[in-house]
Amino acid sequence: MAIEVRIPTILRTYTDGEKAVQGSGETIAHLLADLESRHTGIEARIVDGDKLRRFVNVYLNDEDVRFLDGIDTKLTDGDNVTILPAVAGGMV
Repeated sequence: MAIEVRIPTILRTYTDGEKAVQGSGETIAHLLADLESRHTGIEARIVDGDKLRRFVNVYLNDEDVRFLDGIDTKLTDGDNVTILPAVAGGMV
């Protein structure tokens, strides 16, 4: 099962600068474990225990997985997963 994972700039140090990597897994959790096996350290930046970190958003085919089944969201061949850190800002 091939799943494209889009990596944000801040996490590309774990993927040797790659903007997107291939992964596999039946769920988001399995996919992240698969990514960890090839890109050591990336999983800890995305999850905390069995939940997504508060300031990290993960989208499955443009749908926020928090509104699906979180890291237990099922995946199928050809899915696209996007990892985005939440960004805050504004004028002071």
